Amino acid sequence: MSAIQDSLRPAGVQAAQIYDLWLLMLVVCTIVFAAVFGAFVMALWRAPRATERTAPDVAAISSQEPKSLLAVSIGLIVSAVGLIALIIASVLTDRALAALPLKDGLVIEVTARQWWWDIVYDDHEPSRIFRTANELHIPVGRPVVIKLKSSDVIHSFWVPNLHGKKDLIPGHTSLIQLRADQPGVYRGQCAEFCGHQHAKMAFLVIAHEPQDFERWAQSQRQPAKEPEGELQKRGREVFLSSPCIMCHRIDGTVAQGRQAPDLTHLASRRTIAAGTLPNTRGNLGGWILDPQSTKPGVMMPPVALAAADLQALLAYLESLH
Repeated sequence: MSAIQDSLRPAGVQAAQIYDLWLLMLVVCTIVFAAVFGAFVMALWRAPRATERTAPDVAAISSQEPKSLLAVSIGLIVSAVGLIALIIASVLTDRALAALPLKDGLVIEVTARQWWWDIVYDDHEPSRIFRTANELHIPVGRPVVIKLKSSDVIHSFWVPNLHGKKDLIPGHTSLIQLRADQPGVYRGQCAEFCGHQHAKMAFLVIAHEPQDFERWAQSQRQPAKEPEGELQKRGREVFLSSPCIMCHRIDGTVAQGRQAPDLTHLASRRTIAAGTLPNTRGNLGGWILDPQSTKPGVMMPPVALAAADLQALLAYLESLH
């Protein structure tokens, strides 16, 4: 299933409210444009045409003043009514966006970093809390409260099919509430310029049926799968002896870094490099060896590995479902 990114195809109650407001504004602005353009054409059509310079007819101009004043007054009244109507509609939409019932809501903490998304699924039971990156999985029909934070600069969280934009400001926690009403894969992105690789800071929101979401969440709570076979075991040794463990985390190993995406279930994700590349063996190998060629300026340094070590490492990472 391919990812959708289209604000004109709402898949949730908040996006539907925003879409309705957009339609109202489009209709009103279209009517205003048509009226102004029609008045402009009429004025050109009715303008007097003279073949030679003549003195202005003061009497004729004076006789038209009441009609002109009436037309301007009507235009002002209609404009004011239209603007007030749009203001009221905007306020009502804003209230509707904040009126989502949050009983039994799922709480997720999303921290934006240059240039990826750190995601923690909160729970009142500490054993049920887990971490992932760059993919937001949610159940259909269940409200979701997302706590938004930034670790460096101002970012913006935007999933057009589900909600509007929300800024993430360093030192401040913002909240956004959403609910997906249709299963699907929806593409989100940072909508605030945040540095050199702003354009390659995307993420996926995957809306599951409730039972499928629970299965996914349960699998994410498990530690990393133990390697099978000598190649995968060698790959784990390569990982644990490389600079990777300084930034990355794999649950169940000594790698407990927090400055880069959690890799405990890397193979279950659809993309790598924050939505930049499909999660394939070739892309993963190229990303490890030379991430700067894909995202210049990214914080991840290149990792020089011998061909045999790289193949072993890839075999291990591909086992992390």
